[in-house]
Amino acid sequence: MTDKNLSWASLANVRGAIKPSDSVLTAKVGIVHLGLGAFHRAHQAIYTEDAMVLGGGDWRILGVSMRGAGVRDGMQAQDCLYSVTEQSEGIQNARIVGAVADVVFGPENSAKVIDAIASASTHVVTLTVTEKGYSHDPATGALMAQLPEIINDMDLSNDPKSAMGFVVRGLKARFDLGHGPINMISCDNLPDNGRVFAGLILEFCKLVVPEIVTWVKDNVAFPCTMVDRIVPAATDSGLDSTSKLLGVRDNMALQTEPFKQWVIEDKFTAPRPKWEKAGVQIVKNVAEYEAMKLRLLNGSHSTIAYLGYLGGHETVSDAIGVSALKAFVRQLMDEEVTPTLSIPKGFDITRYKDDLLARFANPTLAHKTWQIAMDGSQKLPQRLLEPLYQNIKTGKSNAALGLAVAAWMQYVGGVDDQGHAIDVSDPYANELADVHKRANGDVGKIIDGFLAIEKIFGAAEDQPKGLDFVLIDALDQLRQDGAMQCIHNYC
Repeated sequence: MTDKNLSWASLANVRGAIKPSDSVLTAKVGIVHLGLGAFHRAHQAIYTEDAMVLGGGDWRILGVSMRGAGVRDGMQAQDCLYSVTEQSEGIQNARIVGAVADVVFGPENSAKVIDAIASASTHVVTLTVTEKGYSHDPATGALMAQLPEIINDMDLSNDPKSAMGFVVRGLKARFDLGHGPINMISCDNLPDNGRVFAGLILEFCKLVVPEIVTWVKDNVAFPCTMVDRIVPAATDSGLDSTSKLLGVRDNMALQTEPFKQWVIEDKFTAPRPKWEKAGVQIVKNVAEYEAMKLRLLNGSHSTIAYLGYLGGHETVSDAIGVSALKAFVRQLMDEEVTPTLSIPKGFDITRYKDDLLARFANPTLAHKTWQIAMDGSQKLPQRLLEPLYQNIKTGKSNAALGLAVAAWMQYVGGVDDQGHAIDVSDPYANELADVHKRANGDVGKIIDGFLAIEKIFGAAEDQPKGLDFVLIDALDQLRQDGAMQCIHNYC
C-alpha cells in the first residue's frame, strides 16, 4: 500500500485517474454548499467541475459539514482533493475532483459560513442536508418551531445549529451589505423541494427578521430540483482498492455508479454555472421528473431496504438478487406506482424501470440496506404514502405499497425476522418504538398508534378510508410469515 496521501503535492504521482484542470484548481469560490456528504461530492460537485471546464467561471465550492468535523478534517488533510470512481461490472473509471476549494465544520465556524453566503462573489447556495435537515413537518411542510435547534436559531445572538438558521443569517447579512440576488438550490429528496425550502425560509424570516421578507421574495430564487445517483457510504475495502488504483492514499475516496442525473427548474435570480453544458437538464417543470424519481427509484429503494433488511440481506444487490423480491418490486412499479405518475412526453418509462432494477443489482456498490432505511419517518410520505393514499382513494391496487409501509413499521419496532436487534436511526426512533411497546403485539393497536402520528401520516381526516385495514393485513402477514415468505406469497 502506498505511503503517500492524496494532496496537491502528490497529485503528479496519481495514476489511473483523470485529474482536475488548472482552470478548475485556480478558480475562485462562487458556491456555498451546506451538507458536504458523499452524495454532493459524487454528484453536484462533479457537474459543477465539468461546467467550469466547459463553460468557465469562478464556481469552486466552499463545503460546509453540518453533522461532524470528520469530513472537514479528512478533506483539509488532502487539500480538499478526493477521488470518485464509477463502478459497474467490468467498468472502473476514476477521477480526482478539485471543485471543492475549502471545507468548514459549520457549528464551529458559523461566522465564515454566514460571511460566505453574504459575499458578493457568492451567487449560489446548494443543500444536501437530508429530509430531516429542513426542520419541517413532512406532512404539512411547516417549520417545526418547537425543535431545540430552531428555538436556538430564533435568537440571532446564538450560533446557528440548523441549516435553516445558517441560511437566514446569511441572507440577513447579504441584505445588510446590499450584495444583491442569490440562488438557493435544495438538492434533497423533498417533493416540490424549492417551494418547500422557500416557504420554510420565509416562515423563519417572518418570525425573526421580518424586515427582509420582501427582499427575499424579490431577490432569492428557490428552483425545484431532482437529483439521482446511488452513492454508498465509503468502506475500508473501497478506500483500500481506490488507493491501490491511484497509487496514493485517498481517505475521502467515493465509489458510485456510472449513472447520474440532475434536473433543475429554470428559475434563477443570479448568475450560475453553465451546468447544462455538463449534462444538467434545465427545465420549466421539474415535478414530473421528481415524482418519477421519488416514487419509482426512492420508493423502490426503501421497499428493498425494509423488506430486505428484515429478511437478513445486508446490501441492496443481495436483496434484489432474490428473484421473488425483484419480481415484487417490478410489480409494485408497474401496477401501483406508474399509474400514479404523469410521464413527461417522449420519456421511455419502461426503460427507466428496467434501468432502475439493473442499478439496484450492481454488486460493486455494496449499498447497505441499513443506510437506505435511515430516517424513514422523513422519507415515507413522499416515497410510499402519497401513491398508497392515491390508490386507496381511487380503488386501485395497493397491496404492494401497503406491504412496503408495513415493513417500515415492523423495521422501526427494532427486531428483524431472525430475532436480531435493529439499530434504528430515525429522528422519531423513540416515539416509534413506544408505539410497539404500548401495543404489546396487538397488530391493530400498532397500526392505530402509527396512524395517530400526524407528522408522518397526516391528520385522520386526510387519511383515506380503509388505510388501517390495508396496513393491518400487511403487518399481520409480515409478523406471521416474515418478509421473504410474504414476498413469495405475494408473487
